[in-house]
Amino acid sequence: VVIVGGGVMGWSIAYWLKKKENKSAGMKVIVVERDPTYSQASTVLSAGGIRQQFSLPENIHLSLHSADFLRNINDHLGVVNEDPIDLQFNHSGYLFLASEAVAHIMEENYSTQRSAGAKVSLMSPTQVKERFPWINTENVALASYGLENEGWFDPWTLLNAFKRKAISMGVIQCCGEVTGFSHTTNVLMNRDGEEVHLKRIKSVKVQMPNSMEFQPVECAIVVNAAGAFSGKLAEMLGIGLGPKDSIAGLPVPVEPRKRYVYVVHCPNGPGLDTPFLIDYSGVYIRREGLGGNYITGVSPEETEEPDTSNLEVDHQFFEDKVWPKLANRAPVFENLKVTSAWAGFYDYNTFDQNGIIGNHPLITNMYFATGFSGHGLQHSPAVGRGVAELILDGEFQTLDLSDFSFRRILVQEPMLERNIV
Repeated sequence: VVIVGGGVMGWSIAYWLKKKENKSAGMKVIVVERDPTYSQASTVLSAGGIRQQFSLPENIHLSLHSADFLRNINDHLGVVNEDPIDLQFNHSGYLFLASEAVAHIMEENYSTQRSAGAKVSLMSPTQVKERFPWINTENVALASYGLENEGWFDPWTLLNAFKRKAISMGVIQCCGEVTGFSHTTNVLMNRDGEEVHLKRIKSVKVQMPNSMEFQPVECAIVVNAAGAFSGKLAEMLGIGLGPKDSIAGLPVPVEPRKRYVYVVHCPNGPGLDTPFLIDYSGVYIRREGLGGNYITGVSPEETEEPDTSNLEVDHQFFEDKVWPKLANRAPVFENLKVTSAWAGFYDYNTFDQNGIIGNHPLITNMYFATGFSGHGLQHSPAVGRGVAELILDGEFQTLDLSDFSFRRILVQEPMLERNIV
């Protein structure tokens, strides 16, 4: 099994494949990552949050399973004679604020979350003000607050924990870039008498760093966990390049979208019980450590998506788009200083902002785990297990993730998640 992409999703899948493999012992698992320093990886550039406050039951279940995994992480990913894992998990929940216009949606989401088993409570503006006096509740009609299994943790630690454990179980790490595939093609006829080209990958071409050499890696199965660049990887097999109205003409709808994260220092800012606050304007803020530091940002408007050819930070974006809304919602942040900032890529699914999990109808042995649009890190433990089940058992066992399959893209039926941050 060759896993393309050594972010948290790729290493989670590698770990679960090895954990489940007792039936098929001797399976070789290789993780190929082109950027071993992770300077562009979505995983380590993330704000590190986990929440159950989604609108789709599938996303809520993924969060609940992942939160349980993270709570007991040393039972799963601890390695004998190595230091225990400290995720620096902060259990302050998410606090979503809703305006009058969307309060009814928050109420619907709340009942979905409760029936899926999430511990969430609705708060009136008065209750918010009592609990968090630093929040300006003007124009807030309703709030929803996560009571457990929510908060934030260190993404770098989770990535390294999955990686360390997987390598200790025999997973091979390969630094290099996948530049192509060799495959066989089987031509079939569909009901309408049109030719359908089914491809089966035989080997993966990997270019080693700083060399012209290509290493062909033979494989039975390829997992596309290449994050923001997974659409480009599928293109190497002709996906999206066929006739416009055919399956082969449908691209994998995943592309990089750049997001800025700003670290600000506010000496008189809110203290220990600060939630992961999501304003209805889209601006978020959370505490970072105890020294008056906070992480904040907002997703840009669709029409203002920044250039993705680099990871440079736009500081004017903070001045224009983040700070005014932040200071309006929490006046204490009128007095702050930006101490650092970074940019990262979302593996943005332009179709419906949800993950794509499972194989492609035209490539019999390529499985996808991509397009999570900013919630891949928090769902990586549960998705990794699901992909491993699909590969080794032929179907999902623990959580039914079949709604995340390619089928919805073929039939053009989006699974719309209302709570995308």
